Amino acid sequence: MTAMLDAAERLSRADLEALQLERLRTTLRHAYENVPFYRAAFDGAGLRPEDCRTLADLARFPFTAKADLRDNYPFGMFAVPEADVRRIHASSGTTGRPTVVGYTERDLDTWADVVARSIRAAGGRPGHKVHVAYGYGLFTGGLGAHYGAERLGCTVIPASGGMTARQVQLIQDFRPAIIMITPSYMLTLLDEFERQGVDPRTTSLKVGIFGAEPWTEAMRREIEDRFAIDAVDIYGLSEVIGPGVAQECVETKDGLHIWEDHFYPEVVDPFTGEVLPDGEEGELVFTSLTKEAMPVIRYRTRDLTRLLPGTARNFRRMEKVTGRSDDMVILRGVNLFPTQIEEIVLRTPAVAPHFQLRLTRQGRLDALTVRAEARADATAADREKAALAIAAAVKDGVGVSVGVEIVDPESLERSVGKIRRIVDLREPGTG
Repeated sequence: MTAMLDAAERLSRADLEALQLERLRTTLRHAYENVPFYRAAFDGAGLRPEDCRTLADLARFPFTAKADLRDNYPFGMFAVPEADVRRIHASSGTTGRPTVVGYTERDLDTWADVVARSIRAAGGRPGHKVHVAYGYGLFTGGLGAHYGAERLGCTVIPASGGMTARQVQLIQDFRPAIIMITPSYMLTLLDEFERQGVDPRTTSLKVGIFGAEPWTEAMRREIEDRFAIDAVDIYGLSEVIGPGVAQECVETKDGLHIWEDHFYPEVVDPFTGEVLPDGEEGELVFTSLTKEAMPVIRYRTRDLTRLLPGTARNFRRMEKVTGRSDDMVILRGVNLFPTQIEEIVLRTPAVAPHFQLRLTRQGRLDALTVRAEARADATAADREKAALAIAAAVKDGVGVSVGVEIVDPESLERSVGKIRRIVDLREPGTG
């Protein structure tokens, strides 16, 4: 395996940090000279790019937030002329203006390289067929996975999302070794395999590379057991580059190695912004080190994790994302994340791995109801027992009382991309 690593993956820690500092100083200068937002932000903090003399000095520089990208919509964060931009991606914009990102030709090469590195770390090899079920279009997932797989020398099946029955047929007919998909949509495919009378364990799939949403170890076990594959995590976000920022290695499955030669990570206290030492949980922050079209300085991801030493690679790892600070539900003073409920649902007998959280207002208080699907063979008594078990586990493990409804199989909406776990039915302005 070591023979397959590229030059950057072989760097010593000292050599890597020297490379990071060189690239960081170049990035800070590039952003300051070419992006009015960064020039104003640095000047407002009384800083110049040359004030970054060590990696630790980055902590003195201001953060970038998603709101800053929206305020500079569409192209105000670009650091190169529009004529030098070869591709544009954007978020869905469902909660406001979309965030827009641009790529130069070199950026697209870098992106393909880091995704290729990710697929290789997951167990992919040249000649493997890769079924890409991430959405194509302005979302970065599909095209990011596509060009990375091609860069590695794989054969790409660009299935995109949706048309679930056809996806199952293509997997049976084309016999891919690897699937790149959101974990929630993989469960939808699982249901379709079983609906068609096909044992998912008999497919050609060997590796699933799952990203775009938080998922738990319980979800990994569910997928691996029912598909007989290795399930590994990939991390990315469009504002930083897209998929391929970090990848879990198939031989260890112990967190995601960050490709630190291109992306400099920090973990900060979500409330104070103070940089936390490695090993402490907080909000993940990234600074790009090689991007030309749209460098980002200390971008607050809102993802909660911690930084750990490298294992299968010299690069540091990030622990699986446990949730997002903006997905956190504060229920009667208790912080609750959808992933906590997922762990409980997946270990409850007679319940399928499909659930949704519904927020409502009861008088002056918020209320949360867990709606989980029964398995097809669950009896009425099984459902009642499962509802009691879930309510008790949430009370004991999270510390808050919730309602639980066990609903009929296949009655909750299915995901063809990022799943919507929380449905807020409160009146606007009451949350």
